[in-house]
Amino acid sequence: MKNITIYTGPLCNYCEAAKRLLQRNNATYNEINIATVDGAMDEMIKRANGKRTIPQIFFDDQHIGGYDDIRALEKENKLEEMLK
Repeated sequence: MKNITIYTGPLCNYCEAAKRLLQRNNATYNEINIATVDGAMDEMIKRANGKRTIPQIFFDDQHIGGYDDIRALEKENKLEEMLK
């Protein structure tokens, strides 16, 4: 299984939806809250090539994107294979 990292923030419905989607697919993840972890926002922006919105999701070092991106992968039946 991939090492999944999800950058989240407070009161973020898309973050919660992304976490539920990952849980629904039996994926464990490391959550980094950019509001509570020093330097996390800068780290996320750098890893996500300048994207500042949350959530930002990574499988190992591969940037997946946000909630809409991971949901699209699930709908296209591509997510399960990517999680392996």
